[in-house]
Amino acid sequence: MTGCEGGRSSRTVQPEDAEHGNWHAKRMFAQELVLKRRTEILNALCSSGSSEHLEKVLDILLAQGRLTWEDYQGVQAPGRTLYANGRQLLDLIHTKGADTCGLFLAALEQVLPEEQRAAFSASGCSASLDETEKAQSSSAETLLTQRPSLVSKLQGRVDGALDALVESGHFSSTEYDDVRLPIHTPAQQARRLLDHVRSKGESAASLLLQFIQQTPESGSSLSQDRPAFPKELRKYQKKLSSSVSAQSCFLSTYGGTSHMSLGDIFTEVQIDLPRNSNSHSPLGLEDVVSPVGSVNEEADTVLVLGEAGSGKSTLLQRLHLLWSQGAALHDFFLLFPFSCRRLNSEQKELSVQELLFQHCCWPDRGQEEIFHFILDHPHLILFTFDGLDELKERFSDEYRVCCPTQRAPVHVLLFNLIQGSLMKGVRKVVTSRPEAVDPGLKKHLHKELLLKGFSPSGIDCFVKKHHSDPTVAAKVLESLQANTALLGLCHSPVLCWIVSQCHKELLGCGEGGPQTITDVYILILQHFLQHQSPLQNSRGAGWLQEHLQTILHLGQLAFQGIANNCYIFSASELETWAVTEKDISTGFLVRSKNISPADCAHYEFLHVTIQCFFAALYIVLSGNTDRCPIPKLFELQNTRKTCVRGACFRACFHSRYEQEPSVGKGATAAETPNLQIAATFVAGLLSQRHQGLWLHCCSDAALQKKGRQVARCLSKGMQKHFRSIPQPVQGEAKSMHAMPDFVWLIKCIYEKQESRIAKDAMSKLEVDHLKLTYCNIGPVECTAIAFVLQHLKNPVGLQLDNNSVGDVGVEQLLPCMHICNSLHLRNNNITDEGIRKLIAKGIQCDNFQKIALFNNCLTDGCTQHFSHLLKTKQDFLSIRLGNNNITANGAKQLAEGLKFNRSLRYLGLWGNKIGDEGAEALASALQSSNSLVWLSLVGNGVGTAGAHALSNIIRNSSSLEELWLTDNSITRTGVESLIQALEKNTHVKSVWLINNDLSLEEIEEMKKRDSRLVF
Repeated sequence: MTGCEGGRSSRTVQPEDAEHGNWHAKRMFAQELVLKRRTEILNALCSSGSSEHLEKVLDILLAQGRLTWEDYQGVQAPGRTLYANGRQLLDLIHTKGADTCGLFLAALEQVLPEEQRAAFSASGCSASLDETEKAQSSSAETLLTQRPSLVSKLQGRVDGALDALVESGHFSSTEYDDVRLPIHTPAQQARRLLDHVRSKGESAASLLLQFIQQTPESGSSLSQDRPAFPKELRKYQKKLSSSVSAQSCFLSTYGGTSHMSLGDIFTEVQIDLPRNSNSHSPLGLEDVVSPVGSVNEEADTVLVLGEAGSGKSTLLQRLHLLWSQGAALHDFFLLFPFSCRRLNSEQKELSVQELLFQHCCWPDRGQEEIFHFILDHPHLILFTFDGLDELKERFSDEYRVCCPTQRAPVHVLLFNLIQGSLMKGVRKVVTSRPEAVDPGLKKHLHKELLLKGFSPSGIDCFVKKHHSDPTVAAKVLESLQANTALLGLCHSPVLCWIVSQCHKELLGCGEGGPQTITDVYILILQHFLQHQSPLQNSRGAGWLQEHLQTILHLGQLAFQGIANNCYIFSASELETWAVTEKDISTGFLVRSKNISPADCAHYEFLHVTIQCFFAALYIVLSGNTDRCPIPKLFELQNTRKTCVRGACFRACFHSRYEQEPSVGKGATAAETPNLQIAATFVAGLLSQRHQGLWLHCCSDAALQKKGRQVARCLSKGMQKHFRSIPQPVQGEAKSMHAMPDFVWLIKCIYEKQESRIAKDAMSKLEVDHLKLTYCNIGPVECTAIAFVLQHLKNPVGLQLDNNSVGDVGVEQLLPCMHICNSLHLRNNNITDEGIRKLIAKGIQCDNFQKIALFNNCLTDGCTQHFSHLLKTKQDFLSIRLGNNNITANGAKQLAEGLKFNRSLRYLGLWGNKIGDEGAEALASALQSSNSLVWLSLVGNGVGTAGAHALSNIIRNSSSLEELWLTDNSITRTGVESLIQALEKNTHVKSVWLINNDLSLEEIEEMKKRDSRLVF
């Protein structure tokens, strides 16, 4: 029945109509959810390091008909990282619409572990995956539509199925071997088998389905893992895996007192390539051994670099644990982990076989058979060496060993393994601090990776994992946000752990919270010692006096170790240096995991930076000032006479060095980083702000004398750098390219926290441009740089390209912005939020006139801030925002500011995505500019319409000299517009049009029409 009321027709809404409306809304929400929660979904698929979740989802989408075979192969392209494949899938399903997104979410719920499902099942927008009763037209089609269940059924039956296919003539022996490659998991072998059979046609598919139907399942897939290997080898792999798991399951670096589960506390650090490519894709754990970033395919060694405390050892430990659990590194059947600390203690000459079995895991039987397998299958083997910087000997390729059964000193074996002279084809992963890596070693590398500590979200994640009570975690994070200097320090994982460990002391600091690295280590000292005397008043210095002897005992042990490059101490060595059980009970020394349990007890400091801190405490609190090591300690950083360095340092104290049989014969290059850390702590401990702590522990006169020595050393070190600045070529600005030691000296000055020293240092620096590129500068270094550079007399151009500044580092640089006339921050992982703070400060600084931000993480969100800058500062000269993610909308926002600006001379937007629409907006704003000299829109998708608009700038501008339009989509018609404009303007010098949509004939013709066109 129909009716009419009030002139409007109406009908009764049926239940199925409402249901359809709800269904439609859920479909649309599914597509929106995939977009909004992209990062969470990507982590759920890929963060384990295993590709199994991703592959299971692909199986389901193939079976449901949502992906074509070409789609599947596109997502699984060889050579890409797991995260890159995950992104490819998310892009693909989003373009396929709401229905596919709903099925994808349903597949995700099905394959994820139970604890991860809740995050995606609560949305109620996923579709049903119930199998439909549909007659299959062929056996080959059944392989596709039933793929998920077939993969499951085939695990444990792959060998039998292959035998049947070979016997029937469907498979060759080569195809058999390809499917059974041991680098693949059982599930991956099953998928490869299905893929091969499907390509063989109906007969092979029918045979496989018949085999599956008639053959009973044979136990779990785990019991069938790697069945192609001999029995003794599989037994050894199981024993080795169990041993590696036992060594890796608890955090071994600085969690020695609390037995933190690695799985519970591990937080990924930022991994990057030292010379970052234009890709913004972050690298993950799996990329340590993936092809990404490889520079020498013939080499086998991956070098992982990072400063002390950046997470190198923990990253390796996580990889070891994932391998032992079968969750990652599936390409490697055997993994042998080594600690360079432990290798230092090996006095005997060993062969490679003895090195593997004695230092990792001894086979119960079949040693020769297992070692021959390793020699015959090097591509299935992974060696890891942690802490090359702690090895006593420096890298050398002087002694060659090529035979794996030949005995040699352990360091010689290691160097030959790294070079590939030994065990060619075995992948080796080596960790080290950058300063300890000899240039001669780098020519033997497959690739280099750089650890950059925690990201801001990583800090948040770590603190929340460390504190089971969300209220405490929230308070710690709130205190970090209120203290940006401390937040910057927390990008270092070891410092983040200290801050989390000392949350009670931190929250009790009020506004006077830690500002320097020394402050943070004093916090951990107070935290550990007060656990020995919990009733002691934390506000006074009584806790320090009470434990002074413990500090001196541990300090002398640490000092001796640093002087002799020693990090593991036997019980007899502890006795020699008067370290007692009470001293050990403070928690700073822990039982070493780097020495076999069969050996007598050995100890090491919680972390190498803790050892450096105690060595510094000993230097400061020792009563002997006649032979104080401070001058030598700071002088050592500026000399490379390694053969006498250690001897000079040890001679500074009347001690028992000459009585100690285990001391090294001289310092090495590896000693330098730890001496620098110790020296940095000495500078901080002798700061005026900490004088009150030491007054009751040593004389005021001694402290003052040592403080003056540090100040003189820092001044001399700076002067040496300034004297090395070459005189500029006539007509060019005077420039200083700083060396790493310069950054270290600045950090020492910051630790002193005395403006007088900073002013004195900067009073003698007279340069126009200060270059600090590729110096591993993160937020911590930015804080120190700003503290010192703010005292410069004259404005300077500051170049910090290719570092790890990030948003937090940008905020730390703000105090010195007033002295910067230009700021170069290319490739520093800076986002729109960092730009917001930088521009807000820059607008207030009269000297600030140029900025370069190529290859960061900027989007359209940053352009409103640059637009405001252009409207506000009528003396701003240059903005370069190349290779970011700016679109037409961002270009329009930028154009709003350009309309009002009369000073900008250089505008670079190379490698963005502004298109014709963005080019038209910029052209409209700039067409009457009388200041713009150079404009780059290279690689922006600009077409003929954009070129036509840009021709108006050429036609009307009296200042433009160069226009860069290379790598766009401009046709002949667009170029005609540019030529016509050039006829009106003789001031323009060149228009670059390389690689556009032009034929060779058109290029030759247009070259003749105007020589200023560059093709």
